[in-house]
Amino acid sequence: MAQSNETHSSLPHLFSPLEMGDLTLPNRIVMAPLTRARSGEDRVPNDMMASYYSQRALAGLIISEATVVSPQGIGWSQTPGIYNDAMTEGWRRVVDSVHDHGGRIFLQLWHTGRASHSAFHGGELPVAPSAIAIEGDHSHTPEGKKPYETPRALDTDEIPGIVDDYRNAARRAKEAGFDGVEVHSANGYLLDTFLQSKTNHRSDQYGGNTENRYRMLGEVVDAVTEIWPASRVGVRLAPNGSFNDMGSPDYREQFTYVAAQLNTYGLAYLHVMDGTGFGFHELGPAMTLSDFRQVFSGPLMGNVDYTAEKAETAIAEGDAELIAFGRPFISNPDLVQRFANGWPLADTAPMDVWYSHGKAGYTDFPPYQPDSATVASS
Repeated sequence: MAQSNETHSSLPHLFSPLEMGDLTLPNRIVMAPLTRARSGEDRVPNDMMASYYSQRALAGLIISEATVVSPQGIGWSQTPGIYNDAMTEGWRRVVDSVHDHGGRIFLQLWHTGRASHSAFHGGELPVAPSAIAIEGDHSHTPEGKKPYETPRALDTDEIPGIVDDYRNAARRAKEAGFDGVEVHSANGYLLDTFLQSKTNHRSDQYGGNTENRYRMLGEVVDAVTEIWPASRVGVRLAPNGSFNDMGSPDYREQFTYVAAQLNTYGLAYLHVMDGTGFGFHELGPAMTLSDFRQVFSGPLMGNVDYTAEKAETAIAEGDAELIAFGRPFISNPDLVQRFANGWPLADTAPMDVWYSHGKAGYTDFPPYQPDSATVASS
């Protein structure tokens, strides 16, 4: 079992427990979902992944890397899935290991939408709300980087099938023993592109106004909460983000409406990428956690560019109940202990190991070793 740490008096709010429905988190530090591309060509979670997540089990909550709900949702090499028995069993081994080390873990449900490429789909185009391509950058395909393609707009009668994919993925997550699930509706992937006017030009019941653009996310949350109690379901939003060529002029109106609708469920949390370091559309002032607090009364989770001190302030001032940390968890498997003891963080891991496919740059980052003088004086 993981060892606890009690030397965190300088961060009392960050290290206070949180009752999230019937799940108790021992601290407010969340491991953010991080694509690491270690699942192999079969997309089945493996023992290396079990070790990786277990090393980080002191987090109050782990949110898994984005996990595709169907073959259609695939858009990145060697990322995991949750749509067949082998994947479910692979995730079960990961979850069991995290639990054995005293941790809690949610599965993030993902459909990449237009950020995918026909190379993943036997020549079939990726799907989206509308036939609008991502401008700039490239898709990471099995054959290397390729320019983004213009996606195929989904027919109205195809959407219930995708909602079913989320429902079935949520069911498999429960079978695998996860503590809950997070619906990924951020960063220019399928659900985010339905939300935003820049990428949703539909004229049916899934587009045309604020309410209709929310409809698909609402149907997915309805489906997932048929399987899980709402107190075990989170939703992730990126109101300020430009990643995957996002950003809509009416972002403030749209995301305020979305948060107000999600407030009716009694969710475990609303995960808001409120920082701008992951890319900012610059279409107006960034939406803050305080903006979301006005319409969402449940737990809020902040993310992007937080330090331990900034996280402590956000929680102490009531802007958030939880703060997610992403890149620091890559090279600091013991991030929680480093925050608790005031130990320095390891250097940021180089980008070339983020998505490589072996143990190097994945499970080989050492925990901090305080010298004997530090131990003697503590």
